[in-house]
Amino acid sequence: MRKIGIVGIGHVGSTVAHIIIAQGLADELILVDKNTAKLAADELDFRDAASLLRNHVTVYAGTANDLADADLVISALGHIDLIKPGGDRFTELKANTPEVQQVGNDLKKVGFNGVLIVISNPVDVITGMYQKFTGLPTNQVFGTGTYLDTARLKRVLGEALDVDPRSVKGYMLGEHGDSQFAAWSTVQILGQDIQTLVSRYNLDLDKIANDARVGGFTVFNGKKYTNFAIAHAAVSLAQLVLSDARSEAIVSHYDDKFKSYISTPAIIGRGGVVQTFNLPLTSDEETALQHSADAISEKTIDYL
Repeated sequence: MRKIGIVGIGHVGSTVAHIIIAQGLADELILVDKNTAKLAADELDFRDAASLLRNHVTVYAGTANDLADADLVISALGHIDLIKPGGDRFTELKANTPEVQQVGNDLKKVGFNGVLIVISNPVDVITGMYQKFTGLPTNQVFGTGTYLDTARLKRVLGEALDVDPRSVKGYMLGEHGDSQFAAWSTVQILGQDIQTLVSRYNLDLDKIANDARVGGFTVFNGKKYTNFAIAHAAVSLAQLVLSDARSEAIVSHYDDKFKSYISTPAIIGRGGVVQTFNLPLTSDEETALQHSADAISEKTIDYL
């Protein structure tokens, strides 16, 4: 039996739940939120839809006690109402910290020993907090990190070259925030490296990287939240865990070199991050990654 829990049923959490239910990715789905009225309404809304769906998923509102034997928990709690246009995801840190501590302690108390995927921002710092409060091994706790930012890079490049974004390979690395960067040495489109295509298509790499970096705020500025892309990112990673795919994906995971969570590629499977490896980077990219790790640390101190 595949059992998934979602903590935080706001714009993102409810969209994650919708995708899981519509695709039949769980046998049992537990929704947890401190807003009990919203939680009850969403539970009933999903149950009303049950007879219209191809797949059967048992959905119910619960608490941390119901997550003890879950295979996977997704943290989507947050305070996006605190974010201002053009702002910083670290704005949510102070408000999210006590809730993360409570959820983490509750999961530890009930003996949860599955995989925890973190969406909550600032995701690199919050993921580290969850690992600390739950006491889970670092491999069992990871965040979406620049998984979505990488998808945004593929979208921008795909549009510039008039190709399906799934034909684009490569990564945005580092912080899920201002200091992230496009690792151009990793980027290939239809078997060609990016430098081969720059002059042919008159590509402005700085603009492309920036468009990917600010893509989330571009969406936020239009509707004051984001939900669809990040929800699909989280569910995509959840599928890798549940199917023991052992597939390469870029996530925010613990890096012993930086003594913190930061996004570089890893192998994702049933145990979470089941393998890490050294991604070949240029010296400039190595410097940018170190700068990003330093930025995460410095902003954490400033905002706390």
